[in-house]
Amino acid sequence: MDAAGPLPLARSARGADLPTLLITDRSGAERSVEARSGRSLMENICDAGFDELMAICGGCCSCATCHVYIDPAWTDVVGEPGDDETGLLDSSPHWRTNSRLSCQVEMTDALDRLRLTIAPED
Repeated sequence: MDAAGPLPLARSARGADLPTLLITDRSGAERSVEARSGRSLMENICDAGFDELMAICGGCCSCATCHVYIDPAWTDVVGEPGDDETGLLDSSPHWRTNSRLSCQVEMTDALDRLRLTIAPED
């Protein structure tokens, strides 16, 4: 998030304005990817080719294999996890206060340039 306000949306190869995610993988490499609003972060991360995000349950909030860390500057914008999500995150040895299950966060234009890191595998 920019202190001067929201940054303009990225232009896709098709000319459409698409929000962008800034994703750090488990090796520490960061990549900027176009994201589709209305889809979960998990779907956008998987569609971008991050195979290390297992997403075994397919987004049903039953496995915690899509665990990510939201950049602390974005946690208020992303919001708090629900009870089911919190229960799964509490069981992770890699839980942090900025942990979220990416299947439970819907991508919106307000999340353009969201930074997140894929959590270690449990």
